[in-house]
Order: sequence, then structure tokens, then C-alpha cells
Amino acid sequence: MTDDTGQRKALIVETLKTKSVLKQKVFDNTGTVFMMIKEILKQLAKEVNGNLGGVDPRVRMEYTDRSTFDAQLMVAADTLLFSMHSNIFQFDREHPAWKTAYIQKNKFNAYSGIINIYNFLADSFKYQRLDDLGYLIARIFINHENQYFVEGKRQMGMLFTNYGNEAFSIESLQKVVYTAINYSLEFDLLVPPYDTVKIASVGQAESKIQHSRLITGKRLGFQFNSDDVLDANSKTQ
Repeated sequence: MTDDTGQRKALIVETLKTKSVLKQKVFDNTGTVFMMIKEILKQLAKEVNGNLGGVDPRVRMEYTDRSTFDAQLMVAADTLLFSMHSNIFQFDREHPAWKTAYIQKNKFNAYSGIINIYNFLADSFKYQRLDDLGYLIARIFINHENQYFVEGKRQMGMLFTNYGNEAFSIESLQKVVYTAINYSLEFDLLVPPYDTVKIASVGQAESKIQHSRLITGKRLGFQFNSDDVLDANSKTQ
């Protein structure tokens, strides 16, 4: 065995002992966070439903543990899907997280597990409207030191950017979950532009126009980004 071959073999062993072991730690931490989120959702649904006595029975929360990596919370007309990715990622070089002292002092701090939070319409699942749209409203990053960072729309992005200075806790996760739910409830379904739905084929009519021709999603017909919706204050103007 040449010296060069021996060095390459040693590099493989070192990578497995460092980066690969670290990724397993990140995966375990992310799984722990996801189990905590599931418990938060389950308990929240129980508590909220207990306070909705005398209210229209259609207005309630329903928690569903879909799989190891997916959990669902139906909130009246909305469905929030919490999905943990099974892989570990590193922030791309343009991501603002690289500018933090926390990652600059140790590049391994940039390896994270991801939990995505999507907002769908409850009817999209109820009526199996497979072309309906859901929107990513937040994603939670967790690393090997249990530090977390939340990226999201409007209030989601503003409240949780203390990466490297605060490990996750049940309280911080509750805050993330509750903020995501409140955001979804404020994020209304808009009438689609007339020109996008003015023509339908016989086939579409036979399979029900509302289920096939009209692809339904919140803010349908409008570009979706952090600044495209009117601020909550403008709704009253």
C-alpha cells in the first residue's frame, strides 16, 4: 500500500468518525424535536377542543400522527402538515446563517436537520383535490448542539433568529407551533382571477369543475412571498 493510498483510507476513516457521526447526532436531535412537536400538537388539540363547547362542531382541531416523519393538524378549514426530512443538510454558502459567529467559529454547526411546516386547505385532503396547493410557511433547523433556527414568513422569520444562542425547549417549540397556526388562520383564501377559470372542458365538468379545473390554494393567482400580502393592520382600513 502506497503512502497516498494509506492517506486516502485514513481520510475515509476520519470523515466517518467526524462528519458522519455528527450527522447521526443531528438526525437524533431532529427526531427528538419532532416527537416533542407531535406531543405539543396532540395536547394543543385536546385543550383547544375542550374550550370550544357550544361552538359550531366543524370549528375544531384534529391531530393525526401520519408517520414517523409526518404529523397533521386540522384547524377548522386549514390543515398544517409538519414534515421531518430524513436527511441532514448544510446551509448553502449564500445563506445568512453563515454570517453568524456561531457558524464561523465551527463549520460543523451549519449541518442541520429540517422540519417543514406546510399550510393546506382542509378540503384539499377531504375531497382529494390532488392539484390543490399548499405553502411552506416555516422550516425549523436543528443542529448537533440542539441549537435551532426558524425560517419563515413575516412573524415566523422575525421572532426566531437567535441561532447559536438558544437551545430548543418545550417553550420555544410551543411558540413556533402557535405562531405557525396563527399565521395560517390569518392567511386567507382569495378568489382566483376570472380569466384563469372562465373556460372549462366537458371532461372537467364531468369530473366536477371545483375539483379539477380550479386548483385551489391560499393567495391563488398572486405571487407568494413575505411581502405580497397586506399586513394585518391594513385589513381594517
